[in-house]
Amino acid sequence: MNTAVSAPLADRMRPRNFVEFFGQEEIVGAGKILRRLVEGDDLSSLIFWGPPGVGKTTLAKIIALQTKAHFTELSAVDSGKDELRRVLKEAKDRLYGLEKQKTVLFIDEIHRWTKAQQDALLPCVERGDIVLIGATTENPSFEIVSPLLSRSRVFILKSLEEKDIIKIVEQAIADKERGLGKFKIKIKEEALKLLAELAGGDARTAINGLELAFKGKLQKTSGRVLLDVVDIKEALQRTHLVFDKRGEEFYNLISALHKSMRGNDANAALYWLARMIEGGADPLYVARRVLRFAAEDIGVADSRALLVANVAYDACHKLGFPECNVHLAEAVVYCALTNKSNCLYVAYGKAAEDSKASSQIGVPLHLRNAPTKFMKEIGYSKGYKYTPDFKDEDAKQDYLPKELKGRDYLKK
Repeated sequence: MNTAVSAPLADRMRPRNFVEFFGQEEIVGAGKILRRLVEGDDLSSLIFWGPPGVGKTTLAKIIALQTKAHFTELSAVDSGKDELRRVLKEAKDRLYGLEKQKTVLFIDEIHRWTKAQQDALLPCVERGDIVLIGATTENPSFEIVSPLLSRSRVFILKSLEEKDIIKIVEQAIADKERGLGKFKIKIKEEALKLLAELAGGDARTAINGLELAFKGKLQKTSGRVLLDVVDIKEALQRTHLVFDKRGEEFYNLISALHKSMRGNDANAALYWLARMIEGGADPLYVARRVLRFAAEDIGVADSRALLVANVAYDACHKLGFPECNVHLAEAVVYCALTNKSNCLYVAYGKAAEDSKASSQIGVPLHLRNAPTKFMKEIGYSKGYKYTPDFKDEDAKQDYLPKELKGRDYLKK
């Protein structure tokens, strides 16, 4: 029996409309905001933020089909400004020429583009020459330039639930046109549940696992194919550590890592780190979280933690996975075992509140620079003591505005 096809099963089974799309009910369910915008053809630029295999690319293609727009896809990994300029020119010609057709420009892994590359999108986004849909696995607040982010609506896509994965797999088995429905194939209930569990919220992983198990079983038998637990395990013989084995959110893992380090449990912290890294998390994402932890939860209790975390972050940049795993492990263990203090975090919060309530207060004259004669004449820098020239007692002076004199943000 010949099972050769022109494209992988996961690509063939990509949903073409909202009826075939499972998961993300909070944004594309009947009456939900994104679906209303698409059905009303009232879209502006979008950013889809979520882990791999949850439907970011699929939603972009559905949007293009539903709105009858031209769909153009770029990968930020292997495209540059020259290709972007070409695509933007074609989109403009398409919109203002005879076709009068909008272009949905989908940029996968948009966080990998530099600031300059992202800035190049701004004029076309502002004019409405394109409907930009950017997909990212990273927090847009950190990875998307502010002007572009402010002109886009961000939608957070979550790891798919096991019930959604099961529906996706069942659809692939039943579909006679694009799926495995033309073959005599069945899957045992326990095998289906295991496949959904091991997929870790990733539809692509589930479909690829199904296809591999089917092809493997087909080579051993002729005629009817019945997939069982052994077939699924064999197909996913990589241990396939996952972020979301029991329906938990991806971000629960980073929370568990934080809390383990905060609670001085180095073993637990190492475990949660390994769960993320071996499961496929971007090491840079984890390194950023550890770097933040070193300042927020350790701070002045051990300033070296910030140095260790920063070196680990640098190693992730230079080496990548898997070489950087020991650097991350060292940073996580150090952060777990060292003393903790959140006084900087609390102190900054207090200072921030005061700054919002007193932004009208000017800088005291003696703290102002006086680079010109006129500034000196009106009192700038008058009375300022250059600390190295004075003994401890004589060097005392006020650095806060008089309205905030005596504030001690670091005192608990």
